[in-house]
Amino acid sequence: MSVEKRVRVFASFEDADVADARDDAAMSSEERLNILIELRDRRHPDAAEQRLARVSRVVELGRS
Repeated sequence: MSVEKRVRVFASFEDADVADARDDAAMSSEERLNILIELRDRRHPDAAEQRLARVSRVVELGRS
């Protein structure tokens, strides 16, 4: 799994934003998810092994 790196030159920031939006819309949900996982793994290499803490709390319901 690897993010494709490429350079593109645009005449304006608006043109670049339109092109980015078009590219994002063309991606499948699986491609987006793969990119997310790769970026998370780069930032937090041990994230896949960590688990969320299980927390529970008992609260009393108030009467309205």
